[in-house]
Amino acid sequence: MWCLNRYLNRYLNGLSPLANQIMNNYISLTDLNTLIRKTLDTQMEPSYWVVAEIGEMRQHSSGHCYMELVEKDGNHVSAKIRATVWSYTYRKLSGWFSAITGEELRAGMKILSHVEVKFHELYGLSLNIKDIDANFTLGERARRRQQVIAQLAEEGVIDMNKSLPLPLVPQQIAVISSPTAAGYGDFVDQLSTNRYGYGLQLRLFEATMQGNGAEDSIIAALMAIFDQLEGGSTSYDAVVIIRGGGAQVDLDCFDGYNLASHVAQFPLPVFTGIGHERDETVTDLVAHTKMKTPTAVAEFLINGMRSFEEALEEKFHRLINVSEQVIVEKRYQLESLQNELRFAVSSQVSDNYVLLSRWQERLRQLSTARLKASHEQVQQLSKTLKKVANNRLKNGHQQLENYERYLQLLDPARIMQRGYTLTYVNGKPLQEGDILQKGDRLTTHSQYHLLHSIIESSENKKNG
Repeated sequence: MWCLNRYLNRYLNGLSPLANQIMNNYISLTDLNTLIRKTLDTQMEPSYWVVAEIGEMRQHSSGHCYMELVEKDGNHVSAKIRATVWSYTYRKLSGWFSAITGEELRAGMKILSHVEVKFHELYGLSLNIKDIDANFTLGERARRRQQVIAQLAEEGVIDMNKSLPLPLVPQQIAVISSPTAAGYGDFVDQLSTNRYGYGLQLRLFEATMQGNGAEDSIIAALMAIFDQLEGGSTSYDAVVIIRGGGAQVDLDCFDGYNLASHVAQFPLPVFTGIGHERDETVTDLVAHTKMKTPTAVAEFLINGMRSFEEALEEKFHRLINVSEQVIVEKRYQLESLQNELRFAVSSQVSDNYVLLSRWQERLRQLSTARLKASHEQVQQLSKTLKKVANNRLKNGHQQLENYERYLQLLDPARIMQRGYTLTYVNGKPLQEGDILQKGDRLTTHSQYHLLHSIIESSENKKNG
């Protein structure tokens, strides 16, 4: 132990000069953070325009808005920083941004913001957002839309739904809409009150048609329809996606890649009536048939049925005209064939009458000979049957007499006449193998007597 302490003291004494040098050149953490803040204040520009995505966003009860701005490389976050929009600025910016873009600031949105870089000794590095360029967000939406279209084209699915054959008369329709939407009510009314009286079978698959969850909700409705098709429980001719009009931002879900991809690859023709007058959404672009409004979709279905009915009526009239011409031609042919047939039948009947008369006479002769032979055979069989029956009856009578004599011999009265008796033990006939015990009651029948007795003792002669 003494040696160990000696070596430790030598080691520590060698470190002392280095430790003293470090202690004489250190700074505190507060001084370091102050140095960072002053360096940033003097070396950086007062503000910057920065493109970033809102990763997280929350509004404090005081009115301040706290964000986390991120930059992504695919699904990987490559940069991240905290940002603050003070309450006064946020009230002004959020209202202006909503008026320009038609939507609220939210997480997942890419923005172009005017920021100040701030560093606090206690809270660290952050950004103060002074302004947000709403026009950049509008351009970003258009860029995302073109990106979705390009991706669908690259995957080769953008025209898949359009290539599906349209049923001649779509009657079983799966409708994706909100049940309370005015557009859905207009669609149903247009179909149910059509002037031709056509009837269509509608099945509503409820979905949210606007907002953050709209895209997933519509996709879920499509999958519910697909599951019914796969299960074979129901068949549909087409799918209709409808909603009423609304703000431009309410239609953003119809520009989403996931919804457009599902619509493009759906195995049934998809009709859209989203109720807007602007350029078509991506969902409109990939759908089989695009209409501006729900009522336009209803009219499209009705007109399709009317066109089919008119084509059917035209073909029916053509069929009537052709049929009348064919009937006239065939009537002439039939009359000619009728005359030929009448002559041929008359000649054939005459020939067959002579042949029939010959066969009739031949049949009469054969029938007479066959009846005579059968009569003689019946008489012979009758004699034989009578003889056999008499013999059987005689033998049966003799056999019955023998049975009668045998039964008379077995008559108990006859047996008792020969001196035999019949004994009962306790009311039951005495049989071979019965075990008799003292006290058993015996009843003995003979020809002239009925004897009652009690057993005092018994002996089994077979065993003795």
